[in-house]
Amino acid sequence: MGTQNAHLLIVDDDDRIRQLLKRFLMSKNYGVSTAKDAAEARELIDAIDFDLLIFDIMMPGEDGISLTKFVRNERNTPILLLTARGEANDRIEGLSAGADDYLPKPFEPEELALRIANILRRVKPAPVQTAMTFGDTTYDLTRDELKREGIIIRLTETEKSLMRELATRSGAVVTREELARKAGVAADRSIDVQVARLRRKLEPNSAEPMYLQTIRGQGYRLAPDI
Repeated sequence: MGTQNAHLLIVDDDDRIRQLLKRFLMSKNYGVSTAKDAAEARELIDAIDFDLLIFDIMMPGEDGISLTKFVRNERNTPILLLTARGEANDRIEGLSAGADDYLPKPFEPEELALRIANILRRVKPAPVQTAMTFGDTTYDLTRDELKREGIIIRLTETEKSLMRELATRSGAVVTREELARKAGVAADRSIDVQVARLRRKLEPNSAEPMYLQTIRGQGYRLAPDI
């Protein structure tokens, strides 16, 4: 899901503000639900899996801080607090309760949209690349399959563990200790031997590796073509 297809919940006792924000955020291609108080918000939160919650702090009855604490005890849905109270202590209280961001009133709607987009980008998991190519060799992470020109190259269970860990973190350096732990081998020459065996199956020339790279003093990195 793209950030601008996310479903938001706005909780504010001011009907005019709720409707203004709803229209504005819907114009940004968000799905938007609203609630006039914490009680109505609790019912919606129990029924719907929202992508982000926007709470006004100063509401009659249960306030936004209390509602934030309630949500945090139940789930990790990101929360943005809106309030006319902009003092440092109030911001600290809101963030300590579990809010992800804090926007004092009055504010520009465009700033609200930017803060929402930033929060959603932070919490959205990065996509994991599942199909990779290494010259004439391909690796399918979902199947644990390494193929050269369509023919499956047999991997041992240790080699599968190494390849899976490197592929999941493609482009990043994985330490020898991390790889050894995942593969269930000692973090000494044993892991180097296993990596060398995997290289012979992956690389066109394992003596001059292009794809399974050694990062001196750090570990190994997988660098696929795609």
